[in-house]
Amino acid sequence: MTVNHTYEERISSNRMEALFLVLTCLFLLLSVWRWKATSLDTLAIVFLCLCGFFLFYSLNYRTLVIRITPESVKLKFGIFTWTVPMDNVEECRLEELPILMKLGGAGIHFMNVGGRYRASFNFLEYPRLVIRFRKKRGLVRDISFSTRQPDEVLRYIHQAM
Repeated sequence: MTVNHTYEERISSNRMEALFLVLTCLFLLLSVWRWKATSLDTLAIVFLCLCGFFLFYSLNYRTLVIRITPESVKLKFGIFTWTVPMDNVEECRLEELPILMKLGGAGIHFMNVGGRYRASFNFLEYPRLVIRFRKKRGLVRDISFSTRQPDEVLRYIHQAM
């Protein structure tokens, strides 16, 4: 693969999508049940808010789009996009995390790893790569993301660097 081409990958997780949809339906049913049983009280509103939260998750975190060009790495999860210019990539490698940090959930997460604040665009069942920045962006010094093809993505980023 030459540096002049664009790499694009779309990944999704049927398991995570199903989980978010089940939680959406559960909280919708709980809010309707509570509303009918008592009235529209605080607990019914809390259930309705949780329903909305999981509905947003199921729609927004359906597909992660990874787009790599010679100029940048762009990660897009629904309405959220993060672009890393290639001249800000210091290093790219497979992510090595303790098991509890790996199981932190799907979607976009922020965490402190080895004294470096990291944004993570991920699904649980795929391997992750981490990009270390030359210059931090806000508080974020690294970004990690899931991919089905870590070796190919690593090769492409290293060629573009």
